[in-house]
Amino acid sequence: MRLLHTADWHLGRLFHNLSLLEDQRHVLNQLIEIIDRENVDAVLIAGDIYDRSVPPSAAVTLLDEVLHALCEVRKLPVIMISGNHDGAERLRFGARHLRQAGLHILSDLAEFATPVTLTIDGIEVDIFGIPYADPEHVRSQFNVEVRDFDAAHRYLVEQISERRHATRPCILMSHCFVDGGSASDSERPLTLGGAESVAWEPMQGFDYVALGHLHGPQYRGGEHIRYSGSLLKYSFSEASQRKGVTLLDVDASGIKHIEQIPLIPSREVRVLEGEMDALIAQGRTDAQADDYLLVRLTDRHAILDPMGKLREVYPNVLHLEKPGMLEARGTQQLDRERLRFDALDMFSDFFTQTSGDAMSDKQASAMAELISQLQRDEAQE
Repeated sequence: MRLLHTADWHLGRLFHNLSLLEDQRHVLNQLIEIIDRENVDAVLIAGDIYDRSVPPSAAVTLLDEVLHALCEVRKLPVIMISGNHDGAERLRFGARHLRQAGLHILSDLAEFATPVTLTIDGIEVDIFGIPYADPEHVRSQFNVEVRDFDAAHRYLVEQISERRHATRPCILMSHCFVDGGSASDSERPLTLGGAESVAWEPMQGFDYVALGHLHGPQYRGGEHIRYSGSLLKYSFSEASQRKGVTLLDVDASGIKHIEQIPLIPSREVRVLEGEMDALIAQGRTDAQADDYLLVRLTDRHAILDPMGKLREVYPNVLHLEKPGMLEARGTQQLDRERLRFDALDMFSDFFTQTSGDAMSDKQASAMAELISQLQRDEAQE
């Protein structure tokens, strides 16, 4: 039996106020191609299917298209759990009826100990799903005293361990922050104060643990306790990550093979650093000029409309940093003498762009004196 583990689709996500829906459609089409090419028998989606609890209608339509392609067209079982970005109640609308089509939506915490049993080519595998749940939810649902995320998750895992079949392979799905995992800026904290992590040790006895929440592909405590990672890079802190999905082969004795398969986005997320002139020259020949970019300008002088200039060659510059304009001392405030020269440079740049000629020495001297006088007047106020 071959399973595909994926998570953190975040359908409807905005990246610096730019919709990523078509980028998500692009990689989801790749996901379907991987399913066809690798003869996948079932799909596991470990939470954060949507980016928010009330998703935009276009995101709902895209999910409907993907699930139709998997469950109706290919007759594949799909098992999904809700994540902290999903609205659990909305996600499971119609869940009891959709089971007949092979779509299993595990977002009701009350049913966490009831597995979905897959039977394919004579192999039976039990799959348990723990939807995202905070400690308060676990306390109220089961009347148990759990004070933090680790205690709540440990309780749920132990309950499943006691109920699992003695001989069948068992897979656990969970949306959580496993202790020691590598986080990204785009992941919404599960709680304030940092007490959100859970231990991997209670999950060690499962044949495979399909995790969601952390966006970087990684494993904790063993290769079988694994985050597949998100579909796309959702922050510039993820620029170096390689996104993909995880394939796992399982037989009656357990997991036989685990493999990470890459997804290739229509646009990469990159960080570029350098001086303006060098970046513009690079952009004129950059085959990936449409990528989503964070640019760090190292120029130490002021530049008029740097974003506009960069977007002439890199249309998707989404964020601009200017570390070259900051002094290293103290609170990183520009000192006044440096600011005086930067103002002159900025006016010089403006003068050249509007008149087509550089300022003469006499004009530059007059402007420098005017700027100095204005700053002296401001200092006396």
